[in-house]
Amino acid sequence: MHTKGTPYLDSKPRYEILDGLRGVAALIVVVFHLFETYSKGPVYQIVNHGYLAVDFFFVLSGFVVGYAYDDRWDRMTLGSFFKRRLVRLHPMVILGSLVGALLYYFGASAFPMISETPWWIVLLIFLLGCTMLPALPKWDIRGWGETNPLNGPSWSLMWEYIANILYALFIRRLPLLLLGILALCAAVPTLDLTLNLNLFGLLTPERQAVYTVIGGWCITPEQVYIGATRLLYPFLAGLLLSRLGLKIRLRGGFWWCSLLIAVVLAMPYVGSTTTPWIDGAYQAVAILLLFPLIVAAGAGSRITGSRGTAVCRFLGEISYPLYITHYPLIYMQMAWAKEHPDAPLGTAVFVGVSVIVLAVGLAWASLKLYDQPVREWLRRKWLMKA
Repeated sequence: MHTKGTPYLDSKPRYEILDGLRGVAALIVVVFHLFETYSKGPVYQIVNHGYLAVDFFFVLSGFVVGYAYDDRWDRMTLGSFFKRRLVRLHPMVILGSLVGALLYYFGASAFPMISETPWWIVLLIFLLGCTMLPALPKWDIRGWGETNPLNGPSWSLMWEYIANILYALFIRRLPLLLLGILALCAAVPTLDLTLNLNLFGLLTPERQAVYTVIGGWCITPEQVYIGATRLLYPFLAGLLLSRLGLKIRLRGGFWWCSLLIAVVLAMPYVGSTTTPWIDGAYQAVAILLLFPLIVAAGAGSRITGSRGTAVCRFLGEISYPLYITHYPLIYMQMAWAKEHPDAPLGTAVFVGVSVIVLAVGLAWASLKLYDQPVREWLRRKWLMKA
């Protein structure tokens, strides 16, 4: 029997529908990024609101963390909590940075800074990425100012780590009422961004013409504010759902929730360039209302039949590896598109489909050959030690 303070705790049963929905959203993110290469801007982007998948992930994260850990603090230390989260998240953080480093120079035609960057700087940025510490703008080696220039989506994992730290040190101790009040307060910055209110004076003049939550991947005051905003309400809302036990039972819940999340993320730009606030209002509704409702429905519904169970399990297993390893392939796709601006539509489609197949294959291989074995080894060698 494991005693109080022991790092290892047996896993709880999983919400397979929520795992499956995470996979659906991750696949949509890949498609969103593929189309982004050919987009003239956010207004014209196909799969227009795919970036909102990040906000959906944070709602899922808050719900799952609350479910997994809220009732365990009587037999779990801070150290054991952080160890478990590191074992779950960090192996793929390292692999995502490694894939980005290995493919870095193949994107030179799309990013001029690449050809000017010596290999030893790439190695240093790779090592920095492995620590999950963000790269400052002056350390940029791509031109986008990302917190991890080798693997852009790592920025959201940085905020995921921050959420886990805040949860363990502070949020888990809050009574239900205070948690609800904090979630309501966190909704204000979401409205600040989506309705372009600039209540706190943190948005730059360039940003003030934009009604959106897009951003959060740079270490500047404005971008840190955007990243924190995108994290706080969704994470707190998910945690609140877990603690309240709010669930919605739907027959065929996985399929209906998958359809709904696909519609929300693929929705064309709402309104027009002369009424951008309409699209901002749509984003606010999605984040503040629709995503929590989808998570509540996913948690309250049940999978029936072997096919649905298999689909959910597969999507859930590849969701995190897919999200954290696909973007270096997108960098390469951007370079190919830059080099072949007049390529026939059929060729561009073939390249896009190839990237999707490669991304899913890489995610599956990463899971089976690296992530699962490494996590099992760490569990035995690190978590199970008394």
